[in-house]
Amino acid sequence: MAKPFEFELLHVCRQTGARRGRLHTPHGVIETPVYMPVGTQASVKTVSPEELKDLNAQIILSNTYHLHLRPGEQLVADAGGLHKFMNWDRPILTDSGGFQVFSLASLRKLTEEGVTFRSHLDGSRHFFSPEVSIGIQEKLGSDIMMQFDECSPYPCDYDRAQKAMKRTIRWLHRCMDAKTRDDQALFGIVQGAFYKDLRIECAKEMAKLDLPGFGIGGLSVGEPKEIMYEMLEAINLVMPQEKPRYLMGVGSPDCLIEGVLRGVDMFDCVLATRVARNGTVFTRNGRLVIRNAKYAHDFAPLDETCDCYACRNFSRAYIRHLLKAEEIFGLRLCSIHNLRFLTRMMEEIRTAIEQDALRDWADDFYATHGRGGW
Repeated sequence: MAKPFEFELLHVCRQTGARRGRLHTPHGVIETPVYMPVGTQASVKTVSPEELKDLNAQIILSNTYHLHLRPGEQLVADAGGLHKFMNWDRPILTDSGGFQVFSLASLRKLTEEGVTFRSHLDGSRHFFSPEVSIGIQEKLGSDIMMQFDECSPYPCDYDRAQKAMKRTIRWLHRCMDAKTRDDQALFGIVQGAFYKDLRIECAKEMAKLDLPGFGIGGLSVGEPKEIMYEMLEAINLVMPQEKPRYLMGVGSPDCLIEGVLRGVDMFDCVLATRVARNGTVFTRNGRLVIRNAKYAHDFAPLDETCDCYACRNFSRAYIRHLLKAEEIFGLRLCSIHNLRFLTRMMEEIRTAIEQDALRDWADDFYATHGRGGW
């Protein structure tokens, strides 16, 4: 019988080295590689839990920083934890809040103990440390929680990146010491900005620890995609093969493919729902801006190859009408479609890995969808 957090590496693609795995959690099994929709504030914007299940979302992400500020982790705990609070019975991963805190820039103060910051909502004063972050995440009750780390900006000089990386390792040990629940998995986060030697050093140090998985943080923060790919290649061979790797905050279709090709198992990103709310959808031919006038009399589905609720039932012309009329249903349909586009893409990637044909699949995808512009 599988352990609560066992990761099975089922197959490695002979053509590319990409990984096909299975992660067991207390709330279900996750087939990897996997894309995780983002429910920052205990909700994937405009999409219900039932709709997420219909589009085969296996796991969702929520955010410690935002839930701490509103409604507060104690309220969530009183409700029985995040799963019961939001009526989601599949796995949940919570980010530590580190990225959001470090994004506040002038509103925060960093010390070895932790970070003092002011809320972006009302200016109230708060303090996050490894111990505080773990305490919040334990009250939220996610299946996977992330360590509290120091995120380096882009660009970032070597000295600053090195100090942040080493502090992240020290903070990981404090997170491990603070953790009290056996039904939650703690992932470390590999940092090191855009310096290969720092990334490798961090990955090697974390690999010595008996952790159930690892995040890869501090990427997709404004750097060219080629630099991100170089960092993934640098750490691919030094990270434990028997543990899942999670590339944080990355979720455009091309980055999902390139990440999988470089050994990544898990991804999350708000891109799919964010652009959907602007009337942009992912299709087999690339991005489509459904608000454009040329779709006013287009009665085809958003994507004829898609099996989502929106594509099965409605036309481009109708969805464009909803968006122009500022009807919320239009945003919901675009969001459902984009999320299904990504979950279906990951299903196809998993099959291609099993068939040792991921490079062929990726070439075909790029030939029809294009490489850029996502």
